[in-house]
Amino acid sequence: MSKQIQAIRGMNDCLPQDTPAWQYVEQILRQTVASYGYSEIRFPIVEMTELFKRSIGEVTDIVEKEMYSFADRNGDSLTLRPEGTACCVRAGNEHGLLYNQEQRLWYTGPMFRHERPQKGRYRQFHQFGLEAFGIASADIDAEVIILSSRLWQQLGLTPYVKLELNSLGSSDARAAYRDALVAYLEQHKALLDEDSLRRMYTNPLRVLDSKNPALAEILAAAPKLADYLDDESAAHFARLQQLLTQAGVEFSLNPRLVRGLDYYNKTVFEWVTTELGAQGTVCAGGRYDGLVEQLGGKATPAVGFALGLERLVLLLQTLNLLPALPAAADIYLMALGEAAELAALSVAERLRTDLPLRRIMVHCGGGNLKKQMKRADKSGAGIGLILGEEELARGEITVKWLRADKPQQTILLTELANALAEQA
Repeated sequence: MSKQIQAIRGMNDCLPQDTPAWQYVEQILRQTVASYGYSEIRFPIVEMTELFKRSIGEVTDIVEKEMYSFADRNGDSLTLRPEGTACCVRAGNEHGLLYNQEQRLWYTGPMFRHERPQKGRYRQFHQFGLEAFGIASADIDAEVIILSSRLWQQLGLTPYVKLELNSLGSSDARAAYRDALVAYLEQHKALLDEDSLRRMYTNPLRVLDSKNPALAEILAAAPKLADYLDDESAAHFARLQQLLTQAGVEFSLNPRLVRGLDYYNKTVFEWVTTELGAQGTVCAGGRYDGLVEQLGGKATPAVGFALGLERLVLLLQTLNLLPALPAAADIYLMALGEAAELAALSVAERLRTDLPLRRIMVHCGGGNLKKQMKRADKSGAGIGLILGEEELARGEITVKWLRADKPQQTILLTELANALAEQA
């Protein structure tokens, strides 16, 4: 017997009992972004490696340790996409969607990072993201955050998530702050862990995001980025807070929130929860006004967010907020005898035409009535249809209620669709 092949570690199957939860979440996401006027964009899973090196930053964990990159037969370095924003910008630049235009776009699909798999964090994971291009004012930042807040309302998650905000300011402001932060960290070099020492000169703002509790006291006393903000960024951030307050969106300021990608400026935000242990970030995003130009386009302001679907589904499961799973079928059609079996598929097709919203399953594989009734019950259908040879000869069929205490009845096949439509 051949050895069984299994899925790659950290890349998981989504089984039939799980897909209804995903479909429910995806439906809410699609409906919500559509209500704000966002349009879907789709782009490839594989991109040029240079795209992510230039956008995410070569000294980030994603580029240094986590990307799935390989050389193709032409010798080009390709990468399975680890995130969607850079892909969206590349597509927008390539197809002339961004320059001197406003675009509100959304996307969803698998992303890939070679991380240590754990609950809520996988090597193939699925993201839902949206990006708004061409608007520099704080009102679009507010809209993006308000939209995400509405998602939590729709999913019943509002009591379980909290919004954290920060501003990274302009590139000049961050450069001045970076120098001050490095000088401070150098004074405490002996107390820093290996990860912080590695980042101290290459990406010092990421040291602030350390989850090491031993560094909490040192980082709490570090210089605050808010003290280095330029006037324009400070005004932008104040306006954002005013807009969110007016809209009734509660938030807290987190001066250590910096995000893990190099392209952010000004607004950054995270929606966090305490319900999932260490994997507490449910949704995150911010403004990235320099990325379009950095990737070869004309200077274009932009803001967006992404959320992980696995983590979102896990949160809903943990809190028992998912609706009851739908049955596999609404109607189960059984056939007894060769003539009835020959007719059954045609009867079902006519029903699907007349009742397009009903799920109709036909018993296949033969067997006696007891066997077929067991399959009908397992399908979860509320109505069973029994087509025997004698009924077929009279142009009739038997309707049996599988989940209700009603007497079965025999009706004409020509009247079946209307009779079932009344039982919706």
